[in-house]
Amino acid sequence: MPDINQIRVSISEAARLFGVDAKTIRRAIKTQEIRYVVVRGRYKLNFESLIKWSQRKTTVRNKSNNQGIGQYVGQWKISNKLYSPNPPKDTELENKK
Repeated sequence: MPDINQIRVSISEAARLFGVDAKTIRRAIKTQEIRYVVVRGRYKLNFESLIKWSQRKTTVRNKSNNQGIGQYVGQWKISNKLYSPNPPKDTELENKK
């Protein structure tokens, strides 16, 4: 049964989000590193698999942090530090106890 809550993006959207070239995304599709479906002749990429792929590849992770969506993470106002992009280290938590 397909999950109706899945987020799917096009190749061009994925390239913009992760700060990489569309050719990089197409290579990952060709090597089956990203899950996708074809809708009306267009690739629709599973966003969860894109995230996992981007974190496995060091160059993609760096580009995502510098040129993609990661460059805006510091500006997000996250009040719950547990889900912060820069969570405190274990030693900092122990010192607070």
